[in-house]
Amino acid sequence: MARKILILGASYGSLLGTKLLMAGQDVTLVCRQATADLINAEGTEVRIKLRGEDNHRAFKSGDLPGHLDAKAPADVDPSEYDLVALAMSEPQYGSDDIRDLLARIAAAGVPALSIMNMPPLPYLRRIPGLDADALAPAFTTADAWAGFTPGLVSLCSPDPQAFRPPETGGNVLHVGLPTNFKAAPFEDPAHTEMLRELEAAIDAVRVDDKEVPVKLRVYDSLFVPFAKWSMLLTGNYRCILPDGVQPIKEAVHGDVAQSQDIYSRIAKIVESLGASPSDNVPFEKYANAAQGLLKPSSAARAIDGGADRIERVDMLVKLIADQKGQSIAALDETVKTVDARLDANR
Repeated sequence: MARKILILGASYGSLLGTKLLMAGQDVTLVCRQATADLINAEGTEVRIKLRGEDNHRAFKSGDLPGHLDAKAPADVDPSEYDLVALAMSEPQYGSDDIRDLLARIAAAGVPALSIMNMPPLPYLRRIPGLDADALAPAFTTADAWAGFTPGLVSLCSPDPQAFRPPETGGNVLHVGLPTNFKAAPFEDPAHTEMLRELEAAIDAVRVDDKEVPVKLRVYDSLFVPFAKWSMLLTGNYRCILPDGVQPIKEAVHGDVAQSQDIYSRIAKIVESLGASPSDNVPFEKYANAAQGLLKPSSAARAIDGGADRIERVDMLVKLIADQKGQSIAALDETVKTVDARLDANR
């Protein structure tokens, strides 16, 4: 029987949505009314390159076995769904219509899987020994998450990289780096088992006898999605300079020794929360991948384009480091730089 999945965010969310549609699940994308009208009229198109092929294939929702629709936030009844995926950037949850929808999701008691770099506050409350209340300053609107039961919120690392091509409409997504989604468990084993069902269904999909990249991987550890923090704080946020931006490659390889030091210190912070060293990605693997990251991060481009709010994983990890007595001077400097750039934009 097909599961009904509600996904907040029709841009990045359409990648997970397409993978679920290919596996025969039913998906509703939550977005602005104009985008919902476009998707309901034309469907979505997600472009993915299969292994061994030179060109991307276009996977259109209308050609896939699952059913897709799109709705504005006010039109959604969360109780109709088996799972909610949170695929918007953290500042977007501060808008009135999304805050109202979050409250209704929380009241309905539907399990919610966050696909953000920024873990929601209810998820952070699941981490033993962490004072989640003290982390609220890192969030745009911390009280938007107040109604959620922590055990009903899990976290999935948004490792695949994708973007909307500028020449296309709001229903097209191009996948540049087809890595996997890495999900932590829910508190209730039945909810985690639902994730594993979806993992297996996505795994089984074949196109012309070929596997389709971007899988869902479900782990037993709460800390696997936190492995992204070392990468973000060594590369992505260090793209933001006091007077401009730099590519991720330059942020990482401009001073490899310093980058490795930052990377390992962040990994140690994650381990101090309870992670196993095996939950983290080796620096060498990340550094090799960074050689091909020739553009500034999306956070850096947003700030350079005038944004006055971005996801503040840098501030979140700084606050955690301070709690654990593991402050990192380079991280503190990054936070000051990002603060200054955002203040200037405001």
